[in-house]
Amino acid sequence: MIRSASLAADPVPTMTAAILTQARTAAPVAVLAGMVPVCGSGEVIRAANPPAGMTPTTDAGPKPRVALAIATGLGLGYLPKAPGTWGSLLGVVLGWGALASSRWWFYTPIAGGPVDGPARWAENFAWTECELVVVVSAAGLWAADRVAKYLRKTDPQIVVVDEVAGQLIAYLGLATPRTFALNWKYLLAGLILFRVFDIWKPFPARQAEALHGGLGIMADDWIAGIYAALVLGIARYLGA
Repeated sequence: MIRSASLAADPVPTMTAAILTQARTAAPVAVLAGMVPVCGSGEVIRAANPPAGMTPTTDAGPKPRVALAIATGLGLGYLPKAPGTWGSLLGVVLGWGALASSRWWFYTPIAGGPVDGPARWAENFAWTECELVVVVSAAGLWAADRVAKYLRKTDPQIVVVDEVAGQLIAYLGLATPRTFALNWKYLLAGLILFRVFDIWKPFPARQAEALHGGLGIMADDWIAGIYAALVLGIARYLGA
């Protein structure tokens, strides 16, 4: 009886139980606050890494309006269905403009080159189309990279400037005296060919998607455009 009374009077078990109860109550709060209780004391220390889902987000900065305008093809990328096709259609309009202007937009003739006629028109178109490809591609690289970082996505769906550049490259298949033609049928053929290769992504187009930033967004469409230009040029050369 004396021994039992001694145990009941011993304050150590009672204190231990109180500490454990307090720890269980405080633990969820400490974890939520990103803090860890220090064993054997009433103090806590802040965890080095906050729990998942509570890491502060980094401010993406002001909205890049110019980059968004370029990357989305002047807003075409916001259309809800098939934004890539809408981007390609912008490339068709630009390609048609280059073809139509080839008869009156004259560059300085190359020595010994044609003065007028289909050969001269093809030369004009080749220069205009190449300039469009360079300008759209350079602007697209910058804009696509900027928008991807702003949206924190590898290849945002609203970015369609890559399709614009690829479609323009496809029409380079018409940029020779033998293949030049100002005809809606070839504009449509170029559109279909580019969309097929853009969706199919033959080697190395699919591998190019793994490139970093804006280059990864643009490069696969450049390659698809080259494939389309080769097929379009060969078909036109053979009289199709």
